[in-house]
Amino acid sequence: MGIVELLILGVGLSMDAFAVAICKGLSTKKMNWKNAFITGLYFGGFQALMPLLGYILGEQFKNVIVTIDHWIIFFLLLLIGINMIKKSREKVEKLDDCFDVHNMLLLGIATSIDALAVGVTFAFLKVSIILAISVIGTTTFLLSVLGFKVGNVFGIKFKSRAELAGGIILIYIGIKILLEHLEILSF
Repeated sequence: MGIVELLILGVGLSMDAFAVAICKGLSTKKMNWKNAFITGLYFGGFQALMPLLGYILGEQFKNVIVTIDHWIIFFLLLLIGINMIKKSREKVEKLDDCFDVHNMLLLGIATSIDALAVGVTFAFLKVSIILAISVIGTTTFLLSVLGFKVGNVFGIKFKSRAELAGGIILIYIGIKILLEHLEILSF
């Protein structure tokens, strides 16, 4: 998996965080860059940590399931993508303007659970885990800060579109990995 694919994956994974950051920005009356950076640090940090944990977990079982790894990757990304698309159709949650440690930890974990599953798939791919988590974490940080600003300026209308786009991107990557492994598609 090259840098371009990692960047695309990072964007796809960060869409949950981007959507929640929009809500956080919407919940503040005046733009507060400190809160925007706090949001970015929590979301980017957890988006980097979760794939690392998933990678470590995947490495433990890699030898046992190496013959079906491409199917596991495909189904994990497909399920995550479908879940994100379903979430994009749900009603808007209650806005929360709290930035305390407990609240931000919970949001950081909630927005990065899908990255844990993606991290498991990294164990089966030829991926530099340090590069992957760096790209994913940095992308999520930047998009979260941007989402906070967008939410503060434009409001909630972009939340569902962000989750929809993220779901489509993850499904695309899952299909691409499966087709490459089955040697139907080669880039």
